[in-house]
Amino acid sequence: MPMIRVEMYPGRTQDQKRALVKALTDAFVATAGATPDAVQVVLTEVAPSDWAVAGILASDKAATAKT
Repeated sequence: MPMIRVEMYPGRTQDQKRALVKALTDAFVATAGATPDAVQVVLTEVAPSDWAVAGILASDKAATAKT
């Protein structure tokens, strides 16, 4: 059974999440030939203070951009 994991910042609405998991499931079914019932999607919301790129916390990068 395929598992799709998405890690993203918090802030999406339930409707956006519903649309996202539907689109991901449909894309997997269309390209990989699975059935929709077999596809699992896990959404994980990660705070910018727990996410880093190039050694810089995203929360620090956002704070720097505002100044």
